[in-house]
Amino acid sequence: MKKTTFLIVGKHAVIEALKNPNRKIERVFLTEDAQKNLNRENQSLNLLKNTHVFYKSRKELDNLCGKDEIAHQGLIAEAEQLEEITIKEFVLNNSKKNINFLALEDVTDPRNIGSIIRSAVSFNIDGIIVKERSFPSKSKLLYRSASGGVEYVNLFKVSNINTTLKFLKSKNFWVSAFDVSGTKDFTDHKWDGRNILLFGSEGSGLKKKTLMHSDFKFKISINKNIESLNISNTVSIVCHHINHVIKKSN
Repeated sequence: MKKTTFLIVGKHAVIEALKNPNRKIERVFLTEDAQKNLNRENQSLNLLKNTHVFYKSRKELDNLCGKDEIAHQGLIAEAEQLEEITIKEFVLNNSKKNINFLALEDVTDPRNIGSIIRSAVSFNIDGIIVKERSFPSKSKLLYRSASGGVEYVNLFKVSNINTTLKFLKSKNFWVSAFDVSGTKDFTDHKWDGRNILLFGSEGSGLKKKTLMHSDFKFKISINKNIESLNISNTVSIVCHHINHVIKKSN
């Protein structure tokens, strides 16, 4: 049975999808200028080999993007979803001492999720836990914001965040919640072992039921004149710090 396809938009997102041997690309739509740039910047890779290529004007590519009004940079790919591994499979078959997951509760904006994926890959996070029914898995905005990061991250789509946290805690994971109720600065914590970094939506934060699973509640110290940070900025700061701590300890 043929899988359903969706569109990946933007230079970096499409190039990384083309590089990924596990990503099935059905068709690539691009301008002639975009092809010239693609060939010049990736001479040794021959990215369009064995790919159905269709030349389009910028206006035609605008129409493919629809109402999203995304900067496509002259390059769009029609692709299938990647095969996914479950979080249980990953954990049970992984003997690493240090594992760091992000867990996102009710974070649904595709731009924010894309930026979070980009940061997670940049700072060596092992995977991202998301709620399956609210995750925008075919969003052009998500792929554009992730800038190719989707090809390099483990996305664990689960039906219930709390059930997943309970399972992970049984496998020696510590749950660290980043919430307005947090009192300890996260930079004072010793980050080692197996960790779940838990984040809620910007509007309502983490649910009380979810917070009950946390072993630690952290805050990020910022200027008192600013109420809060964007969720993607918050995650990026945390991931950068933890990656730095782990690198120093190795």
